[in-house]
Amino acid sequence: MTATSQQFLEPAPQQKGPVLVVDDLTVRFPTHDGLVEAVTGLSYSVEPGRTLGIVGESGSGKSVSSMAVLGLHDPRSTRISGSIKVNGAEVIGAKESTLRRIRGNEVAMVFQDPLTALHPYFTIGRQIMEAYRLHHDVSKKAAKARAVEMLELVGIPQPDRRVDDFPHQFSGGMRQRAVIAMSLVNNPQLIIADEPTTALDVTVQAQILDLMQRLQKEFNSAIIVVTHDLGVVAEMADEVLVMYGGRAVEFGPTKDVLTRPSMPYTWGLISSVPDVHEHSDQKLIPIPGSPPSLLNPSPGCAFAPRCAHKAKVGGDMCDTELPEFLPLASNPRHLKRCHLVDPEQIYVDEVAPEIFAEDSEKLES
Repeated sequence: MTATSQQFLEPAPQQKGPVLVVDDLTVRFPTHDGLVEAVTGLSYSVEPGRTLGIVGESGSGKSVSSMAVLGLHDPRSTRISGSIKVNGAEVIGAKESTLRRIRGNEVAMVFQDPLTALHPYFTIGRQIMEAYRLHHDVSKKAAKARAVEMLELVGIPQPDRRVDDFPHQFSGGMRQRAVIAMSLVNNPQLIIADEPTTALDVTVQAQILDLMQRLQKEFNSAIIVVTHDLGVVAEMADEVLVMYGGRAVEFGPTKDVLTRPSMPYTWGLISSVPDVHEHSDQKLIPIPGSPPSLLNPSPGCAFAPRCAHKAKVGGDMCDTELPEFLPLASNPRHLKRCHLVDPEQIYVDEVAPEIFAEDSEKLES
């Protein structure tokens, strides 16, 4: 790294406590057909230097909740309640001037499609410069030097020349690197990456994930990765939050959730992912049915109509009573929203017995 980049890119000062605290967040959209409850009662926090993965099907509330963190929902067409605090500052109900200070400066977003995040009529450098000058009173020359250093930081070759190129002159992976450079230009303490690798081929995906992890270590930033890809979560996240029907249904350390999941919906997500180490004739097990309607949410568990295990609960509790979001008796850091009394044992005995049989054999040998 050059001396100039060292001057520009000083790591953020160490801070105590979470960068982001979301408490009982609810997001509703009034429509002609009724009130769409996109997110209900969502709570989580993210510490500096940590990565939270948020996973779930389309319509589960992942992106809606992340956009609320940046205050991107139109208050005229959205009803938001609860609390979102960035470094102690409340986002919900904040003035536009407060939101402008937070966006890009304290919290930045890496969008799924860099082509829609980048303006096609302006050069890459100009767009990074504008993001920087919005929060810093510097000359155009200094801002351009900053843009060049950011492109160098994210691995763009010949950054002093490519800074004057337009988005269409970059490949897909290079565009995503440029978007990451723009998100980091103000050294934010929190980065929200919304499906950051979906449009990229697998080799470029790995490069982008490695880049984000390297930059996180360098600047101690917190990251939220919003994705449907459990592979991305396994690679990057320290904790994982599983969402379904607008609610959190499972949360815990990534290894615990992916190896000992305790909610049938999470079991379904894991069973739907192919394992490259298995035989070529491996059959995937899709989740039957469709995601729930957010117009008329069920009074019970939203996953009940698709759950193959609700008979183990007995009665109609799954259909009529919403499960609480409670920690497991065996691990207080692992929470699940499910009426099943001993889901861990059901998973070991019925859902994935072959996995644990193989683990036992390895231990014995």
